[in-house]
Amino acid sequence: MRVLILGGGVVGITTAYQLQKDGHAVTVLEQAPQVAEGASWANAGMIAPGHSFVWSSPAAPKILLKSLFLKDQALRFKLSADPHLYSWSLRFLRECTAAKARRNTLLKHRLAVHSQSVLQAVVREEAIQYDRTSAGILYFHRSRQALDKGVANMRLLEADGQEIRIVDAQEIIDREPALASSRGSIAGGIMCPTDETGDAAKFTRALAAIVETRGGKIGTSTRIVGIERRNDAIIRVVTDKGEFLADAYVLCLGAESPILARKIGLGLPIYPVKGYSLTIPIVDPALAPKLPVIDEHNLVAITPMGDRIRVTATAEFAGYDRSHKPSDFAFMKRVTQDLFPRGIAYDRAEMRACLRPMTPDNLPILGLRNIKNLWLNTGHGHIGWTMAHGSARIVAELIAGRAAPIALDGILPTQARFAEPSAAKA
Repeated sequence: MRVLILGGGVVGITTAYQLQKDGHAVTVLEQAPQVAEGASWANAGMIAPGHSFVWSSPAAPKILLKSLFLKDQALRFKLSADPHLYSWSLRFLRECTAAKARRNTLLKHRLAVHSQSVLQAVVREEAIQYDRTSAGILYFHRSRQALDKGVANMRLLEADGQEIRIVDAQEIIDREPALASSRGSIAGGIMCPTDETGDAAKFTRALAAIVETRGGKIGTSTRIVGIERRNDAIIRVVTDKGEFLADAYVLCLGAESPILARKIGLGLPIYPVKGYSLTIPIVDPALAPKLPVIDEHNLVAITPMGDRIRVTATAEFAGYDRSHKPSDFAFMKRVTQDLFPRGIAYDRAEMRACLRPMTPDNLPILGLRNIKNLWLNTGHGHIGWTMAHGSARIVAELIAGRAAPIALDGILPTQARFAEPSAAKA
């Protein structure tokens, strides 16, 4: 078939690649000058099934409430006049029970593990270079109490097949000598040796080049201005560069997905959450970190990427506002500089903010809703890089009419996931 993919981030490009492998003629539309300009560029770079815990947990409401009054909170909630924020928030709160958090975390972990295996297969086949590290990810805690709680939580993923190793402070320093000056503030941690990292933007652009080499079309600097639906089918997409017609369409627009979907009468339970990141040059590799780490107390992720590090922290419910100022990055920069005081040019840090497409249950939306030729592959939230590859393969299988490679309960766009808060069951 002719398939038109809307969106040129990591989700859209991996979808194009998997569909092309199945023999379809693919075209990708991306409004930015190049692919992977948005959330795919500014993420932590972690392929982390070990980080599959959903945000919609029993602790989340208290954290969001505190953020109205306290600065330097990992999750920040801004009051707004946007009605979509409050509708989404009610759905989010309904997911914040212990039972639902456990269920959603296990569903997310299932997809993440599958997705990592798809990524690894693509890397073996295509030999893509993207500053990959495969030494695992360290999740460290600053108190014994927090470590014990973190270990207890991680047992859920361990029972689902996630390999973990509990490490004390000395082993952490042995694995990452650049943390030596922070020895006194680290109680211990959890090592997930099968987690990995890499530059999502580098990967996405290399994969896009492969798609183009094999006959696919990537239309960058192409803004979608309209989409036309007739009865239960899409008949065309209108852009500032003309009309595009296809046999099938795949919506991969991330946080922009619900805006376009509303134009054709489709409501998506997705809301943008702004994430902040720093990309900082390494000036002395001997002193800089080599192991990806997450400071679980401050919820700051630090990932070595070739000649630089990527630092991510803070998630802010601020609508479609992409603006940022230096003070937004002060906390994450201070935490990183305290952990790794040498070898990094903090005065040359590049600041970036992106919008993550969050669903209330923190699970992406994959498959058909009520439009027979519009496939959904969106809503991947804060670990889209982790889940993109498996999601792309799943959508390709569904389009082909084949069985999905994993069970899709909780991930398909069912009526229950789309119900308005007043109609949803608690």
